[in-house]
Amino acid sequence: MWISPPTDFSVCEMDELYHFIGSKKGYENGINSYVMTQTTDFPRQIVNLDVDNAKTTEHFQRLVDDSPAFKSYCTDGCRAYQGVNFPGFHIRNIHDKSDTCGVESVNSDLRHYIAGLHRRCKTFFRKKETKHAVLFVFACAYNKFGDKKACTRVPVIHKSPTPNKKLHKWQYPNFSILDFL
Repeated sequence: MWISPPTDFSVCEMDELYHFIGSKKGYENGINSYVMTQTTDFPRQIVNLDVDNAKTTEHFQRLVDDSPAFKSYCTDGCRAYQGVNFPGFHIRNIHDKSDTCGVESVNSDLRHYIAGLHRRCKTFFRKKETKHAVLFVFACAYNKFGDKKACTRVPVIHKSPTPNKKLHKWQYPNFSILDFL
């Protein structure tokens, strides 16, 4: 998978995305499926992803071992993360999604751009290999898009009437992820 050279490998966010393979959920041929993703903050990159039928400690350990080492790993309250040996510091936030908001945004983009991951739709993947191949191609294009977006950002200076209000620091030009396929 293509990863941008200036990627910051200090913080990794990990999360899983639920879907199914083979048939609609609740039918006799439907198989539960999870897309496990690892992302970075700057530039927003998908470092590693995989598809599996269960959320197990062994699967998360394999995902961590196959990716570059980070200084810290941020996860949600999934119990499978407790048995994983992270090479860096592990931050497990069970109260809210403040530490994993970046990977949640990437998962939202996956559901938005890939028709087989939409909720309540007629499209679905019939094989795990097909789902993995589509995700791999999307991740490469998504990473190139994030790299281009980070290279073209322009700083913005705001004058806020309230000092506690957080405003965006960067302005981006108008282009689409479809420009990089």
